[in-house]
Order: sequence, then C-alpha cells, then structure tokens
Amino acid sequence: MNLRSLALAPAFALVFALPAAAEKISLNEISRYLNGLKTVVADFTQVNADGSVTPGRVFIHRPGRVRFEYKGDSTLVLASGGQVAVFDRKSNTGAQQYPLSRTPLNIILADNVNLGRNGSVIGHSERKNTTVVTAQDPQHPEYGNIQMVFTANPTELRQWIVTDDTGKKTTVILGEMQKGVQIPPSRFSITSEVERRR
Repeated sequence: MNLRSLALAPAFALVFALPAAAEKISLNEISRYLNGLKTVVADFTQVNADGSVTPGRVFIHRPGRVRFEYKGDSTLVLASGGQVAVFDRKSNTGAQQYPLSRTPLNIILADNVNLGRNGSVIGHSERKNTTVVTAQDPQHPEYGNIQMVFTANPTELRQWIVTDDTGKKTTVILGEMQKGVQIPPSRFSITSEVERRR
C-alpha cells in the first residue's frame, strides 16, 4: 500500500461508518400505519400561525373523532359525527361548527386511508431522516392541506402541519403516543360539551 492509499484509508473508513440516509417510507406503508391507528392519546405542542406555542393533549378515535385539549386554557376542539366544533374561551356564543370534510385533518381521520389511490398526495419526500407527505382533498384544494412527518423502523407519525383555507399554518408536534387505549365515546360528544358549558 502506498502513502496515498494510507492517507485515504481513514477517509474511506469514515464514509463507510456514517449511517445511510433513511429511505423514504412508501405511501402504502403510511396508509397501512394510519389505518392501524384506532385509538391514540398523546401530549402535543402546538405552534400557532402567530408564532405562539400552546401545549395540550390529543385524543384520537379513528375514524372521524378527535379531541384537542389545551393546558391552562378552556379552548377545546372536537371532531365527531362529521362535524368540527371549536369551543373558544373568548366566545360566549357557543361553539363554532363546520364540516370535518372541509378540513385537511379529515385525511388522517378517514375510515379508509389510501394515500396512493385518489390523487390526494401533492408531496412525498425524504428530509433529514424523516418522510414528509403533503396531502389535500383533490376535489377541493381550496380547503388547504396537511403535511405529515413520519420516522421509520417502525413507522411513526411525529408531527403534522395544517395549512388552512386562509393560508395560515398550525404545527402539532406529538409526544409519545399511547395506542389502543380505551376512550369513552362521551369525550367526543359535541352536544354534551355544548350542554356542559351552558
């Protein structure tokens, strides 16, 4: 071995010691993972459009149900029965309600997620050892989109960024998820929450 080869040897060793870049997780695998999430409870950190940060806890019961509780705040977001209700501590007029189908979160909460089938995915890339998938309603792109960030081995949802119909972005960063937990149906009842707050 000549001197040049000896000089290059440590460089080659370093290259081969580095971990390989993570492979992009397929849309089929992500769909399988999301369909396997039936009930989930997790703490989260929400970064709002104005840059403020709000901690909270999320309860998910697929299909179609989610509850966002915000710590130190009586604001509550509920989705159930095809509706989203926002209970705002600043409002005395009850909950703002609108169809779940008009929100990008509907993509995660759908009964059967199939990201590879219906043209909803507008972005699918590998970034810093994560897989980033951006999806929207192909019939109504004006409703906004959701960007989901996953890690691999095993596949895990780490955060999502919802861009709403006005272009405002809200980021939800998930803590450790408890899966397969029992969540009472009453936690998702919009009617019960309206009655409770009267």
